Amino acid sequence: MKTLYDKLWEEHHVTQLDSGESLLYIDRHYLHEVTSPQAFEGLIKKNLKPWRLNANIATPDHNVPTTRGNNFNSESITDEISKIQVVELDKNCNKFGIKQFDIESNKQGIVHVIGPELGFTIPGMTIVCGDSHTSTHGALGCLAMGIGTSEVEHVLATQCLKVSKLKNMNVRFEGEPDEHVSSKDIVLYLIGQIGTAGGTGYAIEFSGSYISSISVEGRMTICNMAIEAGAKVGLIAPDNKTIEYVKSKSFLDDDTFNQAKEYWKTLKSDDDAKFDKEIIIDVSKIKPQVTWGTSPEMVLNYDESIPTVFDTKDENKKNVELARDYMGIENETKLSDLTFDKVFIGSCTNSRIEDLRQAAEIVKGKTIASNISEAIVVPGSGLVKEQAENEGLDKVFTDAGFIWRDPGCSMCLGMNPDQLKPYERCASTSNRNFEGRQGYLGRTHLMSPIMAAYTAINGTIGDPYEI
Repeated sequence: MKTLYDKLWEEHHVTQLDSGESLLYIDRHYLHEVTSPQAFEGLIKKNLKPWRLNANIATPDHNVPTTRGNNFNSESITDEISKIQVVELDKNCNKFGIKQFDIESNKQGIVHVIGPELGFTIPGMTIVCGDSHTSTHGALGCLAMGIGTSEVEHVLATQCLKVSKLKNMNVRFEGEPDEHVSSKDIVLYLIGQIGTAGGTGYAIEFSGSYISSISVEGRMTICNMAIEAGAKVGLIAPDNKTIEYVKSKSFLDDDTFNQAKEYWKTLKSDDDAKFDKEIIIDVSKIKPQVTWGTSPEMVLNYDESIPTVFDTKDENKKNVELARDYMGIENETKLSDLTFDKVFIGSCTNSRIEDLRQAAEIVKGKTIASNISEAIVVPGSGLVKEQAENEGLDKVFTDAGFIWRDPGCSMCLGMNPDQLKPYERCASTSNRNFEGRQGYLGRTHLMSPIMAAYTAINGTIGDPYEI
């Protein structure tokens, strides 16, 4: 009568603390340049070292420029704060002997992209990183969660994490979606239904016929945005697709892999497992989704009218008013009434090869609209970039007027050179759209790679089925 989350928790539970919290053993710890400097400084001050070196994998991603070119290194970064953080990651990894895919490596990339693709994310693991979207790794049957800087230090020193057990939620996606409805649309729809606090206090297990039908990459997108639904953990039981994916990436020897495979098959919720909350969603009724406001839950079907204070419940009127004001929505009634300035395809949500293929299929043989001042495509890693270039996707994008970039978090957040100017409106495949997320006073509309590509060509939101 155990859920997948229960099983992973019990496998890694070390002890119950007097505080009521538990000590959980951590199998894999991913590090990047933003949340690690203070953690390493804490270790040094306490005269401590990482307890289990090979459990730690590092890469810079948040601050790195995506227009690097050849012979670029950490010292070449012009923004002083960004440079300090990336250089410090280099120094700390060298000092303590932590494996890092640095800015000069062809395997560098967004930490939640390179982890699975390089074989470091393995089903059944507990995984942490100083980044909320660590839940991405749950797509491979892991208990994965974001942690704070002080916790990064604690995991480095002890390989354990103090944490309280979450409640269990099961979200079942059933049915078959329309052609232009992707996993990004599915998870945005869920957030619109339950709100950004709907998953608070829960580990969300995603299941159902739709989950079984999609790729591991599509599953990563859904688990990635469990955070925007308020959950700390999103996870999916491993199946044959998971095993084949891991086999293609893994550095495990055949005997170890075969033994592990039998264990991975047990990592699923029991048929009689009890969830604290269950939600069933028919994906065949979902249309492409686009956010209109300043929270992921402010999301619409692409052809719906934008809410006003006149058609909103009293308790939400103020939020709608504030969101419309920030987003520059005045007399416009539909998303198609808005004019966009920029398009961003990338982020830990949608920068994998599958995402780029979907976008390229839309833009092939076309040209971006005249009102789009900049449309950028940022692969999630050096290996994704290389694969896309081998498939000719980079040329598809550049022929259409897109800019092809080097790997990094890029315009997902205002922490690197790729930022919106005040009042610019952006079609973005990233995961957050709160005020200033992509740059001071920037206006972000979240959507899938398909819809972002269409918006680049059309200049505004429209019917992707017309392409």
